[in-house]
Amino acid sequence: MKRERKELREDALRPNPWTRRVLARLGWAGVKLACLNILVGYRLFYFVGLAVTLWGANLPLFAQVVGEEAEMQRLQARAEEAIANGDADGAALHSGKAALMAAQLAAQHHEPAVAGLYRGAEALFRAQEHVYRAQALFQRAGGQLPASSGVCGTLRMADLKVAEATKRLNEEPVSAIDAGYRPERERLRGQTADWAQTIDGMAKDFQCR
Repeated sequence: MKRERKELREDALRPNPWTRRVLARLGWAGVKLACLNILVGYRLFYFVGLAVTLWGANLPLFAQVVGEEAEMQRLQARAEEAIANGDADGAALHSGKAALMAAQLAAQHHEPAVAGLYRGAEALFRAQEHVYRAQALFQRAGGQLPASSGVCGTLRMADLKVAEATKRLNEEPVSAIDAGYRPERERLRGQTADWAQTIDGMAKDFQCR
């Protein structure tokens, strides 16, 4: 009997095939596990890539901009920590603040390519914020399927924002971007593509589609 209970616990904690595909896709450092209880006795795990490394110290930014960039990165780190601890509301709050900082940085740059980079980051952070809010709403509703219209509507907003991030990060050709910014843009583009797939998978699992 004890052996059977142990096997049942191991089965409950074993990621399902969709989760394993997400984990394989999100293969960068800093991947965190966000756990959502879907039904009694059944757990669905989402592996959400939250490692966003932005704009190193060697970039030509003013002291104020450097400070705001550091604050944006700090907020992203706090969002990552919150979701890793199961605090979806806290993660949404910090991602929203990081998006505000990205918007301020975009306003301070007159170069279209650099401003577009920060606007893309802002849209990506907003997409993350909406995903976390959808998770929080789903948890408060008791984790019952299909998800409520509020959860599905929030995921739709996340989908729109990740589409905006994709557009922003592809507006300027590579030749128009300073060499120091190119690696960061490519990383953001890759992360945006991964978030788009994650949002799509969540919408299907929540029976929003």
